[in-house]
Amino acid sequence: MHYQNITDDSVKIEELFKKDDWVAKRFKHTVEIKDESEKTKTLVVEFANPRKVLSTTDGMVTVDYVGNNSIPVPFWDKVHSYKDYRKQIFEKIEISKEEIALLATGANMDNLSIHYEEFDEFYVVALSTAGALGNAIRLGDEKADYIEKDFETYCISEDGTITKKEKVGTVNIIVITNADLTEGAMAKAIISITEAKTNVFLDLGVPSTKHPELQSTGTGTDSVIVVGGNGPKVGYTGGHTKIGEMIAKCVKRSVREAMILQDELNYDFEE
Repeated sequence: MHYQNITDDSVKIEELFKKDDWVAKRFKHTVEIKDESEKTKTLVVEFANPRKVLSTTDGMVTVDYVGNNSIPVPFWDKVHSYKDYRKQIFEKIEISKEEIALLATGANMDNLSIHYEEFDEFYVVALSTAGALGNAIRLGDEKADYIEKDFETYCISEDGTITKKEKVGTVNIIVITNADLTEGAMAKAIISITEAKTNVFLDLGVPSTKHPELQSTGTGTDSVIVVGGNGPKVGYTGGHTKIGEMIAKCVKRSVREAMILQDELNYDFEE
């Protein structure tokens, strides 16, 4: 297994969850930007065999791993202009970029929440990090703050001026199932995942950061990874199906718990 071959003794690995032919682990390591070094953690899920994955960051790929890196707080304003950051994470966890679909977040990986649902031959697992204090938004009712050009992010000021600026905050959700999902079912799952995430924002009454009079529906940088399996084939993951229900329940519970932990909200984990 890959994890038995980590050559850097300073990297510590903690097993979090194991199911069938895959395991989720939290890597504790450092990351450097120029002469600064900070401690951080990266969630890595390893599969015994390559899995088909739909990622809002990497697109449709077949990989051996999926993951979520926690960007250290002192680096929040620096990381998006530091092009070698992702490369450095790959080096720290000793996985090539071709082998992994990787998300990134400002949330603390200690606030990761994992929830599991099963029914008949199927199971679904959601692994979520969440934080909304910095950039909660109500999509459809607010103006955008940023514009992307040639993979560079710029801020749009009130007078329309465009200047370079960084982005912060996110809700990251990784959903893993043993169901053999079609590509259409994987895409549809993102809708079910997003609706469940928005359900949490409504339940917790998270206001828009920029317009607190508005109820937010998410943050402006939320990301999703959907991982299909090798079980019974499934072509639809909408809310009227059992697999859609399982996805939504897992996501709602994991995002709710992760957000309460990260943002220190005065709510119970369960409704």
